[in-house]
Amino acid sequence: MGGKVILIVEDDPRVGESIRLLLKKKGYSIRLASNGKEALSLFRKEMVDLVITDLVMPKMDGIELLETVKGLRSETEVIVISAQGTIEKAVQAMKLGAFDFIAKPINPRVISLVVERALEKQTLVLQNRDLRSKLEDKFHFKNIVGRSEKMVKIFELIHHVAPYDSSVLIIGESGTGKELIANAIHYHSPRAAMPFIKVSCASLSEGIIESELFGHEKGAFTGAITSRKGRFELAHNGTLFLDEVEDIPPSTQIKLLRVLQEGEFERVGGNKTIKVNIRIIAASNRDLQEAVKRGSFREDLYYRLNVVNIKLPLLRERRDDIPFLVNFFIEKYSQRYHMKVEGISQRAMNLLADYEWSGNVRELENTIESILVINSPEVIDVQHLPQEIRDFKGGPEVILIKIGTPLEEVEREILVQTLKATKGNKRRAAQLLGINVRTMYRKMEEMSESYSAG
Repeated sequence: MGGKVILIVEDDPRVGESIRLLLKKKGYSIRLASNGKEALSLFRKEMVDLVITDLVMPKMDGIELLETVKGLRSETEVIVISAQGTIEKAVQAMKLGAFDFIAKPINPRVISLVVERALEKQTLVLQNRDLRSKLEDKFHFKNIVGRSEKMVKIFELIHHVAPYDSSVLIIGESGTGKELIANAIHYHSPRAAMPFIKVSCASLSEGIIESELFGHEKGAFTGAITSRKGRFELAHNGTLFLDEVEDIPPSTQIKLLRVLQEGEFERVGGNKTIKVNIRIIAASNRDLQEAVKRGSFREDLYYRLNVVNIKLPLLRERRDDIPFLVNFFIEKYSQRYHMKVEGISQRAMNLLADYEWSGNVRELENTIESILVINSPEVIDVQHLPQEIRDFKGGPEVILIKIGTPLEEVEREILVQTLKATKGNKRRAAQLLGINVRTMYRKMEEMSESYSAG
């Protein structure tokens, strides 16, 4: 543990000096401050591994110093000491990230042991972070942030499947990063220098999706004044990413299956068979097996797409990644908007970690960007967070329906309340209700027509 820097913050010179001498004998580099303000000034100038702080001090107490230190550099361990040791204060300190709470008078053997354990823990954390960082650097997953066990397994899976041409099916809710995973697979494959073509199947109406995918010949339909290549031709020798593949209509699914099996198709209105060499990566925000059972998605197509399955976890299923994501987005938008943001308080980080994030990583990113743009804070704190995050208590959301309510009104109420819960996000609302987006729009139109008629 030699070479580790320890900052002792103690307003009683005798106590501070006794701790300094004890730890200096053990080979640590010691810095001494008499109050929280002085400690922060030293902390910002030098990389400190461990802070040992008194609880009761003038200008800034130990709890406030603990919060600020953890917000600025979360890997720094903090030990709180006090002559006024109470269970309440100890619990508060531990919740805010303290490694331990030691009551005065200080036992030299106890503080030596606690210091040793705190620095051992920090070393393990930093080594683990370094390994994960090397893993990311090796694969160059610049925009995929995740150090949780689930995400590391996904990184490893991408590394294994990228060199091959096998079809990949990515399953995950909106905002979990399906497109980022597809990017990582393509750009770490032998096809990296070739085209990577993306198609959002839900954004294409049933009447034009075949033309978009397979192209069309001149005169194939009204408005087809010239011949046009489709996405399959554009992706030749590269990768085609079919996002929201569950929205492809059954008639088009047959043609997609043929391309996967034979590597050939005809343009709409054409007779010439076109050969293509492409890799297919598909993504869906729903379980396609359920769609197969309902008969809305072909079983043979499902098995062709689902050679490799990558299921992305919800953000609330990998809460360990939230601090890394928050700091990543703070750095990203601080650089973009030329701001000097030093970090985030532990209290604010705790609230972000506890929130449900129905919009997953995308919602978290938008929240951090909004906080920086609106507040321009030096350190993000609780008051900078949106009200709904500050007020969040958790627990299931329910809709109360009175017995005897007509089914039409029940459906309308559920639709309206679900849209409110998703802040108007129709795709997320449709997902929660187990229907596709087109059905959501149709039901909204029917409701609108019903009101107009009334």
